[in-house]
Amino acid sequence: MPGSPDGPSVPELQDGPTGHDSGLLAFVEVWNDLQVLSTPEHHRTMALWLEGQWQAGNCQLLMMAFRNAGKSTLIGLFAAWLLRCDPVRRLLVLSADHNLARRMVRNVKRIIERHPRTADLKPAEVDEWAADRFTVNRERELRDPSMLAKGISANITGSRADVVICDDVEVPNTCDTPGKRDGLRARLDEIQYVLVPGGTCLFIGTPHTRYSIYDAGPAGGTAEPYLAGFQRFELPLLNSAGASAWPEKFPVAQIETIRRRTGPAKFQSQMMLRPLSVVDGRLDAERLIPYDGELRFRESGGEADLRIADKRLVSASCWWDPAYGSPHHGDASVIACVFTDEDGNYRLHAIEYLTHDPAAVERISEATQQCRKVVAFARRYHQPAVTIEKNGIGRFLPGLLRQELTLARLPIAVREESAKRSKDLRIVDAFDAALAANQLFVHQSVMNTPFRHEIEEWRSGANVADDGLDAVAGCLLNEPVRLPRHPDIKQPERPADWRRGIPQFKAAHDFSP
Repeated sequence: MPGSPDGPSVPELQDGPTGHDSGLLAFVEVWNDLQVLSTPEHHRTMALWLEGQWQAGNCQLLMMAFRNAGKSTLIGLFAAWLLRCDPVRRLLVLSADHNLARRMVRNVKRIIERHPRTADLKPAEVDEWAADRFTVNRERELRDPSMLAKGISANITGSRADVVICDDVEVPNTCDTPGKRDGLRARLDEIQYVLVPGGTCLFIGTPHTRYSIYDAGPAGGTAEPYLAGFQRFELPLLNSAGASAWPEKFPVAQIETIRRRTGPAKFQSQMMLRPLSVVDGRLDAERLIPYDGELRFRESGGEADLRIADKRLVSASCWWDPAYGSPHHGDASVIACVFTDEDGNYRLHAIEYLTHDPAAVERISEATQQCRKVVAFARRYHQPAVTIEKNGIGRFLPGLLRQELTLARLPIAVREESAKRSKDLRIVDAFDAALAANQLFVHQSVMNTPFRHEIEEWRSGANVADDGLDAVAGCLLNEPVRLPRHPDIKQPERPADWRRGIPQFKAAHDFSP
């Protein structure tokens, strides 16, 4: 039963083979009443679709709905209802990791314990009743539990299931590179050896890549969609008329806030169910807003103040993506700093492509030369902390940088981060929302560096320079630091705080010291 931009078509509520009172929707409404919750209209639609497909004997199902639509909650109730209808059934939940699968199984277990219509399913003598696997009262003795949780990378050889639920198997960690996407498909192919003849396979999730397993068209060089032949349910957040699918939780104002904060690419993927294509490029250099003006620091009334022109700065993020920094070839070693002003705008104020002097290597190592340049950069731009991407040569740099900061008498924090996602997705996530919202201001000095060329030429998967983009992406994605500013060694010992805080005052007292 294909979906449409306005949502899937579903049968009208009526007595079916199970009867109205014993149907899935009634089961859901009884549970919601018990929880003192109403049943959203889109949950009614989803429940009717699931029961209709089940009664029609369709055993290949795909349910896609916008993020936070309550998909997993409803599927948990569906699983409990299936066990209520036939306690002999065996259900296997596969997710991107074991903890996610375990969360669904634990939820179903609690439903069975508390739902008025499943009270007889909990065994009197608890033999197998855990958060990641449990067995209900059933007449037959079977090797597999009633419900079992597994991560997608776990070994499922030898398991047997009447229903396999693939709950969010596609997430960034399982699909952000071609190798991971191939591995995900290979693991999912094992399901056919687990399902009994005539068993049901149900996928639920949202697309996280242009080459999504949920895509309705060919992708990634395949001849047909991965889930070709599956009955599809698609419920985007907005229908073709622009109306919200869940207006009580997602009114228009809230939807616009989500769109602005996440950026158009992620919004289309996660909320509108359209597979993301980073190749289409969201790095529009024309949306960069250039500005002039230097940092201006002052102290007044016991409070420090850092500004660019008339805009007060409230936080900062500094990211160093290290490399060998050869003057002529190889990856560039780049450090960048981004401030957040009082209006919530990002200000990319400085970027430096670090190199070392090969002639001085015998006296001062390449790493030490670079660390000293980072110290000078952090001092010049009043940075409270420096984050180092410690992949590759960055593994031994944090300790060396701390030594150089100590020698310079600068109390600047050093953070260590490992990049766990592909560079392309990090860059898109960092720049997409800021550019779309016209919130990325760039100092004129930065516009005169290779950064401008990088953002104009960048394409996902292309062999182009992107070291500056990666450093700035680190700044944008990294949590901004709201720490006291760190003064030069010539400034007073006690550092002043350039973020606005509580004014200082001296209280009168009548007690002796």
